[in-house]
Amino acid sequence: MARQQLEVLHALDAAKTQWYHFTAIVIAGMGFFTDAYDLFCISVVTKLLGRIYYHVDGAPKPGTLPPNVAAAVNGVAFVGTLTGQLFFGWLGDKMGRKKVYGITLLLMVVCSLASALSFGSSAKGVMATLCFFRFWLGFGIGGDYPLSATIMSEYANKKTRGAFISAVFAMQGFGILAGGIVGLIVSAAFDHAYKAPAYSVNPAASTVPQADYVWRIILMFGAVPASLTYYWRMKMPETARYTALVAKNAKQAAADMSKVLKVELEAEEDKVIKVTGSEANSYGLFSREFVKRHGLHLLGTTSTWFLLDIAFYSQNLFQKDIFTGIGWIPPAASMNAIQEVYKIAKAQTLIALCSTVPGYWFTVAFIDIMGRFAIQLMGFFFMTVFMFALAIPYHHWTLKPNRIGFVIIYSLTFFFANFGPNATTFVVPAEIFPARLRSTCHGISAASGKAGAIVGAFGFLYAAQNRDPAKTDVGYPPGIGIRYSLIMLGVINFVGLLFTFLVPEPKGKSLEELTGENADESGDTELQTGPTRTVPV
Repeated sequence: MARQQLEVLHALDAAKTQWYHFTAIVIAGMGFFTDAYDLFCISVVTKLLGRIYYHVDGAPKPGTLPPNVAAAVNGVAFVGTLTGQLFFGWLGDKMGRKKVYGITLLLMVVCSLASALSFGSSAKGVMATLCFFRFWLGFGIGGDYPLSATIMSEYANKKTRGAFISAVFAMQGFGILAGGIVGLIVSAAFDHAYKAPAYSVNPAASTVPQADYVWRIILMFGAVPASLTYYWRMKMPETARYTALVAKNAKQAAADMSKVLKVELEAEEDKVIKVTGSEANSYGLFSREFVKRHGLHLLGTTSTWFLLDIAFYSQNLFQKDIFTGIGWIPPAASMNAIQEVYKIAKAQTLIALCSTVPGYWFTVAFIDIMGRFAIQLMGFFFMTVFMFALAIPYHHWTLKPNRIGFVIIYSLTFFFANFGPNATTFVVPAEIFPARLRSTCHGISAASGKAGAIVGAFGFLYAAQNRDPAKTDVGYPPGIGIRYSLIMLGVINFVGLLFTFLVPEPKGKSLEELTGENADESGDTELQTGPTRTVPV
């Protein structure tokens, strides 16, 4: 049996799509635009950093970042993100979503600027300060995951909640696209202004001194969208679900939502005391009751996000290596430093435009029709199929007539990652856990994902090296090669498909119905028994 829902929460669930929904999507979404831009723009400039700071006179190839430095530059923001997801996720449940929301944005703005201003007289000094500021940039980005998802989930109506949360996440696609476009514009402008020969013609002159500004401008741009939304974030009221169910302030919840929904709402103080005082709303994260009700759900959300991000981030961060491997980006020695940035940015922009961005918005369009479970299962299935389709006949794809085919199938893996588990793993943890633990559980799920990203970022860097020691990048031991790395990623995607069966289907239900927060003392709710699925067949 479920007791009657609080009027203020029912009003939110039943509300028609209004202007405030779109405002919330843009305010929360710009944080994700910044997140994606900051995390992925580094892949546009890593080759340039190698040329500037690790040039070796007389070497046949341009300088590259040493393995430990490349791993640190690519991975340190993820370590910061993981830490931020856990810390701000917990803080969002303790202090409230709104209070913490502004802090994360300020951190992103300050650290985007500081990353670009990394200082030092030696390569070691510049890389150390860059890594330091990118860690704290990641820390701020990490906080945005649980807070944005939770805020959007708690503001949305139950009919289109999936579309609203995934629309916030879909801004990540535009952030990745912007990283490529800014890279194209900046590199094209500098290449036009400062002509330089290819590395094979004149190694020393191929990297002009002004190239040092290129990577700094690209990184610095990440501060712009974040700073534009700070004022609006501070104007948003706290979510009614936090105010009523966690802070237990019925009056404030009703007053805030009356302004937002433009209707008169009654402050049901007696009902709030009764609801929040029940056994269904008092167990903690480390209690036996939580394990019984939500243990398998948390295992499902953490494992699927972990497995997805190993594949997703290793693909995304190392696009440039894959494109070089199949000859889509010319050999480094045939270009000057700034031309190489342009080619990498162009490849990233094309992939984002053709597959990444459309995939996100397909999820927005279909998530409340197909459901989260079906989209996640479909996404993992096709990612597995396409990964094996690339890996098994890998030699075939490296031949010049077949390279376009490789890029098409590679793009399809991105499309089904985004019209699939990359979006749904973000949406579901914001729906299936109680309000007092929602931000924390989303933070734990997201941090598990970032642990997978770290495995992808560090592991793929070594695994994708050529098996022939003579053909590896400088300083790297032989790996298993790109072919076997892709097979490994295919297997990981298949395991993600299996773990999807632990995740419940939240489509069309109110948050309180899903979590049992409006259950009576007998506590009968659909998702209470943990592993039970509610998926249509």
